[in-house]
Amino acid sequence: MYLVSAEQMRLIDKVTIEKFGIPGRVLMENAGREAVRIFEKTFEKSLNKKIAVAACSGNNGGDGFVIARYLFSYGYNITLFLFSDPKKIKGEAKDNFKLLQSLNMPIMITDTPEKFNNYKKIMDTADIWIDAMLGTGLKYRVKEHIKNIIEYINSLKKPIFAIDMPSGLNSDAGLPNGASIKADYTVAFGLAKTGQKLYPGAKYTGKLKVADIGIPPHVIKEASLKTRLITQDYIKSKFLQKEPDAHKGDCGHLFIIAGSKGKTGASILTAKAASRSGAGLVTMAVPESVNRTIESCVTEAMTCPLPETSKKIIKPEAFNIIKKFFKDKNCIAAGPGLGTENNVKKLIYKLIEEAEVPMVIDADALNAVSENPEILKKAKAPLILTPHPKEMARLIKKNVKYVCEKKIDTAKNFAEKYNVILILKGAGTVIAMPDGSVFINSTGNQGMASGGTGDVLTGIIAGFLSQGYAPAISAIIGVYMHGAAGDAAADKKGFAGLIASDIIDALPYEIKKYEIRQTFDMRLK
Repeated sequence: MYLVSAEQMRLIDKVTIEKFGIPGRVLMENAGREAVRIFEKTFEKSLNKKIAVAACSGNNGGDGFVIARYLFSYGYNITLFLFSDPKKIKGEAKDNFKLLQSLNMPIMITDTPEKFNNYKKIMDTADIWIDAMLGTGLKYRVKEHIKNIIEYINSLKKPIFAIDMPSGLNSDAGLPNGASIKADYTVAFGLAKTGQKLYPGAKYTGKLKVADIGIPPHVIKEASLKTRLITQDYIKSKFLQKEPDAHKGDCGHLFIIAGSKGKTGASILTAKAASRSGAGLVTMAVPESVNRTIESCVTEAMTCPLPETSKKIIKPEAFNIIKKFFKDKNCIAAGPGLGTENNVKKLIYKLIEEAEVPMVIDADALNAVSENPEILKKAKAPLILTPHPKEMARLIKKNVKYVCEKKIDTAKNFAEKYNVILILKGAGTVIAMPDGSVFINSTGNQGMASGGTGDVLTGIIAGFLSQGYAPAISAIIGVYMHGAAGDAAADKKGFAGLIASDIIDALPYEIKKYEIRQTFDMRLK
């Protein structure tokens, strides 16, 4: 599923109208009719319900006028609340408003605070609200009058069906512009908007449906869209199958550089997640003092004990040992639990400069990179970075608020500048590629907000990388499977008690859904 910004949608509409010759009035009619079809499917047996349509003077209001006309003609008990001066309605919206007036359906002009207060009792009686006030073109904070209306409609606690975009929600960033309708359902016209899948926008959007309004497919194709939602179908199309006669050597060898005294859990989680993702072999390079602990916890992985400092952190000189080990490996994962000493920075910089296999950089390795991001330009092999917002803020020398408000731009700009794959973790994880492509994840839940889940993600991505998946595909599948396993674990255990190990336990069952079952049958017949 492709996702668009407000500007991209505007240009697609413009090309459809001006170059392909489909009038704007036809698109508005198609949009209204499709919204009604989805509305009726969503609210079955609602003929006797009182339905209120909230509209303003723009094109989103025009869509609302079409919807109101259809529902009124179908016999629904419907009232239109117009929260703008009717004189400001123009173009196709004006034509559709005139049609409504000719039908003699109830229309409440509520364009001032005084009228709003007068009509509150009538508004209170509505069973369902259709929000068609502000659309995708909103760029500024909503005006005080509309803000009060939005907050009042939300306070009624009635089902809300939003048209194209919940009013007040920024189409690109998914942030309320001062206030936003909190919809239970949203129907997007033509294409879904990025702000509907980023958080907190997804919370305001509710259940999302995309309506076909007649935009020619080739117009969308020629728009060269680069942002898409990761869906189950997309994952299925990229999933590789193990041959019936495969052996561990065919499934790749992962080299993990992680762990320090007090942080062995991070390295253990990474190794277990990699093995559960299908990596054929896993070797863990860890400080020698914690090697025994790790060996007792991860029975499937091999270990490479390394010389350490007095603080039980890997020495920079250990790089010569590490270099011999990673020569015949398929992938490196570095960072979980390494520590933040200056020694770690030296080790990570050498790894980036000399490793000739793909590498996943996480946690303390990211902290090292944040002090010298230019080191990334010296990499010989593909790099995948997996920061959470605080780590991302350190990488770009900004604050967390900036990162959260500009997730896509932040990830995209960094990936392009340093030629890396950047995974900005969080609800609706953003994956940015060096070519400007962006993917937004559709799995995961609030229960995953606990220690160690990031280490699990590193292991999953590295596990797929080691099996021969391309770095970009490893990042996409890894993020999706991580969230899917978290969702499966939450279904069984709830959100509050979910821990990182639960995700690992659920992971093989999620991967199994994509496997084609094959057997190597050598029996004589």
